[in-house]
Amino acid sequence: MKKNFYITTTLPYLNADPHMGHALEFIQADIIARYHRLKGDEVIFNTGTDEHGLKIFQKALDNNLPTKDYVDLYAMRFRALKEKLNLSYTNFIRTTDPHHIQAAQEFWKRCFKNGDIYKGEYEMKYCVGCELEKDETELEDGRCFIHPNLEIQIIKEENYFFKFSKYQQKLLDLYTTQPDFVVPQSRLGEIKSFVERGLKDFSISRLKSKMPWGIPVPDDEEHVMYVWFDALVNYVSTLGWPEDEQNFEKWWGTKELPNAFQIAGKDNLRQQSAMWQAMLMSAGLPTSKQIFIHGFITSEGQKMSKTLGNVIDPLAVADEYGIDALRYFLARHIHPFEDSDFTIERFKDSYTANLTNGLGNLVARVMQMATTHFQGPVEITQETKPDTSVSAHIEAFEFNRAMDSIWERIGHNDALIEIKKPFVGIKSGEESIRNEALLIIKKLVRELNAIATDLEPFMPSTSAQIKEAVLTHKKPDNLFPRL
Repeated sequence: MKKNFYITTTLPYLNADPHMGHALEFIQADIIARYHRLKGDEVIFNTGTDEHGLKIFQKALDNNLPTKDYVDLYAMRFRALKEKLNLSYTNFIRTTDPHHIQAAQEFWKRCFKNGDIYKGEYEMKYCVGCELEKDETELEDGRCFIHPNLEIQIIKEENYFFKFSKYQQKLLDLYTTQPDFVVPQSRLGEIKSFVERGLKDFSISRLKSKMPWGIPVPDDEEHVMYVWFDALVNYVSTLGWPEDEQNFEKWWGTKELPNAFQIAGKDNLRQQSAMWQAMLMSAGLPTSKQIFIHGFITSEGQKMSKTLGNVIDPLAVADEYGIDALRYFLARHIHPFEDSDFTIERFKDSYTANLTNGLGNLVARVMQMATTHFQGPVEITQETKPDTSVSAHIEAFEFNRAMDSIWERIGHNDALIEIKKPFVGIKSGEESIRNEALLIIKKLVRELNAIATDLEPFMPSTSAQIKEAVLTHKKPDNLFPRL
């Protein structure tokens, strides 16, 4: 049955170039989106760029650029990822888009009308890197765990606040009634514990005199919106909210039947699964259906950083080894839920063993036999969706296990060739042996087509090349050249 499926990534913050963590999240979301299209669903896949806040204002100053020119430049770099990573997103939203600005202001007005926004003076310990207030449990030696290179700022000023504390029980009820609301379960337990400890209202504005780069607060020219409050609204503004209620309900869903899937890194757990959900409740909108939280990419156990010199540029990897080789590695060898290592040595080893000697070699051998011994294409029943095992793993966000299942199938077909040796049997003087060899070759060609269907969400270009080879009865060029 055809369904409407909506998925969104978080929006990258435009204070740096695209990195491997961005590539991971975009490709994971793309796998899910392509899988649902393969099932026959209608899909909206949303991404974009988060363009307000103190860090961006400071970066523009550092680069001697007007802030709008700076964000325009960096937004182009992220928009280019559609081609560079072969992404299939349908919506690319910028938080400087005029419609988003209007939607964020309407969202503010609804929360204000509900009595959830108030003005007060507050002193906070603030991490510029996270754009978040920090309490003592989130600091070590007076510095943020995530950004230990940045000094914590002490901010004391008059701000608007959101009544986060009001939604403690409603959030806990949400986690109880939707036990798979956050995946994996360990992250759901983490956010439940955070909420159970008690919620503090959080600041949602900054003084325009100190931080002019933000969306103006309705009816108060002295304040601009806090970057997180503004940016989170993109998930609904991209659907035409608030004007197009019909389109919004079609894709975001209703309170009774939520439909919005979100994907985010573990550093976004609080913002996506608690802050944003409380904001939706305040504005009278349905909460999300499910949030998938992924881990970080590390290098030999360490966080990638320019200081350590261990940063790997995903676009350079894609340019040198192919987009699908990068997509393969991120899907199969990066754990979907936990931190995982990405090193060039590990990438090259897997490329040679599993792509060159594995998939590439199987396709070459089978199509060589087929084109040599058959005059035309093998008759194929086109699969419309992946194998049930692969589908089940994708539905559970277990991309690595889905890929393992595909490579197990590749291994079985390699073993069939080695055991049955159809390339020998086809030359036999006995007709029965030749016929058996021909049947095995036909089976192998059909298996290639099935493997290509399984691979379509993960490695779309490779999948298309294999299917074209089967359909046109031509041995393809070397899919994965030796390094």
